[in-house]
Amino acid sequence: MADPRGFLDVPKKESKYRPVAERVQDWGDVYAHSENPLRELAEVSEQGRRCMDCGIPFCHSGSAGCPLGNLIPEWNDLVRRGRWDAASARLHATNNFPEFTGLVCPAPCESACVLSISEPTTGGSVTIKRIEKTIAHESWAEGIIGPEPPAARSGKSVAVVGSGPAGLAAAQQLTRAGHDVTVYERDDRIGGLLRYGIPEYKLPKSDIDRRIAQMRAEGTQFVTGCDVGTDLSVAELRSGHEAIVLAIGAMEARDNPVPGRDLRGVYLAMEHLVPANKECEGDGPSPISAAGKHVVIIGGGDTGADCLGTAHRQGAASVVQLDYNPELPSDRDDSRSPWPTWPLIMRTSSAHAEGGERKYQVAVQRFVGDENGNLTAMVLAEVEVVREPDGRRVVSPVSDEFEIPCEMALFAIGFAGVKGGPLLDDLGIDRNGRGALSCGSDWQTDAPGVFVCGDAHRGASLVVWAIAEGRSTARAVDEFLMGESDLPSPVRPAALPLSVR
Repeated sequence: MADPRGFLDVPKKESKYRPVAERVQDWGDVYAHSENPLRELAEVSEQGRRCMDCGIPFCHSGSAGCPLGNLIPEWNDLVRRGRWDAASARLHATNNFPEFTGLVCPAPCESACVLSISEPTTGGSVTIKRIEKTIAHESWAEGIIGPEPPAARSGKSVAVVGSGPAGLAAAQQLTRAGHDVTVYERDDRIGGLLRYGIPEYKLPKSDIDRRIAQMRAEGTQFVTGCDVGTDLSVAELRSGHEAIVLAIGAMEARDNPVPGRDLRGVYLAMEHLVPANKECEGDGPSPISAAGKHVVIIGGGDTGADCLGTAHRQGAASVVQLDYNPELPSDRDDSRSPWPTWPLIMRTSSAHAEGGERKYQVAVQRFVGDENGNLTAMVLAEVEVVREPDGRRVVSPVSDEFEIPCEMALFAIGFAGVKGGPLLDDLGIDRNGRGALSCGSDWQTDAPGVFVCGDAHRGASLVVWAIAEGRSTARAVDEFLMGESDLPSPVRPAALPLSVR
């Protein structure tokens, strides 16, 4: 351990946010950028001193910490010594896109950090997420990152359907292995949920554009506006490629057909987030805006928080976020989620710090509208959630109904799995009981030569899991085409734990 007193002598310091009153007026990065970059780097180097270089580093254990197996103690020590170039190389050895995870990952690695066991004494976990983000940004600023084209071409062709984090990771790995890779994306821009699901203030889209430019320079081809199965037939896809990777996400949104669901003003979360992101891309004003409206978000997860931050920036009159679950405690309950597992605790995102109200153990009973079919109010009731023996949740009202004003309601209650359509039908692939696509230990589906990764395989989850699965699937495809592979494989389908989300 480089500095046995580092975690005692150096206080934990997280990244600083811009003032709330300032940041809700624009779509810029929520984090404050230091006027003195050298001082910022020095502070992050000091944070690296807090790492204990544990004999068993749970922070990069896939079962509790980072599924990518990021070698966190190694790049923490390199940062401590000011070796930003070496830290970048070590970080990129396991993670294709550390600026993405450094910005949007909830950091299960920090929950699994040994220092988080005795937080009152140690000050809490190492600021792994801040260090990772800083390494990535410093790498770009100093020109450390560049294209890594393969030394030789295999002559094999691979199609990657979907350009979210799983598809991009698989494509980059396979291109670097020497294969001719084409990424097909049905949207007008590359990035999937990174582009159109995560708001600009959380993930600047210039970060995505920078990575796409790197991948193009390495040889990856991109085709946008192509809905495979409709615009390009499966027969044409198969005839042009020896292997296919399905990274199509889990975009079948859950809905709730309560009375009044058809009123104008009731939307699914993605119907709100996608046009808001398109507006930030310069495509014109969003047709679904929270400006001047009383907004209610149904669902207490990350997608709901993204809707909350977006509503703030659009100028909502008020925002309420509903959760039918009880409010979680602020500290880890070892009987429910013992270290180093993901703790079930109350979390406050940057969007929650910007305002709005959170209501717990309530659920919508019906929507109320005016004579023109416009939403005006929402009727709620306090509820109790009981889990049946088969795992189903039963939500039952336990109080009288009450009404709150609501002119815009957003369902952010998760995703039910992969959307069906001609692509899956023509490949002969069925969705499993979770709405996802099953695969063998080699990531191959029931369709020969067709592989799957990311949310399409595991259900809606984290960006870090998507990248991990994309990298693992790339190795499986490389072995399928060449008989062997030197590519890394951080996770295996048979060993995947439940999502932390």
